Amino acid sequence: MAQEKITNIQLPGVDDRALWDVIFAIYGYPALLLAHRLKIFSTLAKNTCTLSEICNALNLKPRPVEAILTTATALGFLSLHEERYRLTPVTEVYLLENSPNYFGFFWDMMIDNYQASSIASLEEAILTDKPQVYGGNNLFKTHEEQIELLRRFTAGMHSISITSALVWPTIMDFSRHRIMLDIGGGSGAHSIGAAIKLPNLEQALIMDFPQVCEVAEGYIAQYKMQNRVKVHAANIWQDHWPMADLHFYSNMYHDWMPDKCHFLTAKSFSNLESGGRIVIHEMLYNNDKTGPFAIAAFSMIMMGWTEGKMYSGQELTKMLDEVGFEDIQIYKAFGYHSIVTGVKP
Repeated sequence: MAQEKITNIQLPGVDDRALWDVIFAIYGYPALLLAHRLKIFSTLAKNTCTLSEICNALNLKPRPVEAILTTATALGFLSLHEERYRLTPVTEVYLLENSPNYFGFFWDMMIDNYQASSIASLEEAILTDKPQVYGGNNLFKTHEEQIELLRRFTAGMHSISITSALVWPTIMDFSRHRIMLDIGGGSGAHSIGAAIKLPNLEQALIMDFPQVCEVAEGYIAQYKMQNRVKVHAANIWQDHWPMADLHFYSNMYHDWMPDKCHFLTAKSFSNLESGGRIVIHEMLYNNDKTGPFAIAAFSMIMMGWTEGKMYSGQELTKMLDEVGFEDIQIYKAFGYHSIVTGVKP
């Protein structure tokens, strides 16, 4: 039988690149995190450099540095001309710490908690249906108890939010709204963005746990928004919500399963007056759950970090419709993000 299999072997009708791509991703993409951690990008911010110049500046050997540089170049984070490496626009905009769009704090958070994305941790998350970050402890409870972890997490969330915070306020007419409640608002990036982009918005309120609000006040001061952006310390699940005519959630629904998302949706509906608007800012699955890959991968991140999952626009539309919101619309926002929005009749 074995001999028959050998003699009958035929060339498959599809090649094996997709299988290799899985392996290459495991080793290739972390090279970018290491380039960030080892200060390769900040070194190149000062000048273009050759391989040997980068090695000398960072006291590293050529073999590993060449592997990292080639990967970063292949993925579009660097360019190479006449043996000199230079930053590309995406790296200049998002990976230099002096940039207002700096994304690096989120990469730092991923590096610091890389064990949560290991095969062993993800397997444990799948088998137990429980997140594994911080040794399997509850993400938000850990932040309440350990302020330094909270600060690092908030910095990471701010770095992935501040750019998209300047986009969603511009994609539809929000001019009739005066008070925005930023529910689970973290650093307040989206409140700050709304205040910058919506001149008719009188005030944005960041509602989060007291420890988060203390951290958010630092960001408000950094952007000199103390007159228009305030904090409101509260437990969003148990406490009364302050008055607002615009309820905003960014990357909140994916932290929770549908029952808790439905609770938040219903609480928004009951607290908003007629004409009040809800905005859910999320990355969305296709309605048939065939992708896209980035959002499916984000759901795997949620396996490691929270009890939640990603949703399709259709699923979020249904949640809003079930509690009574009308005129429900979906708009593309920045990058992978979209907004799902509805109005209380």
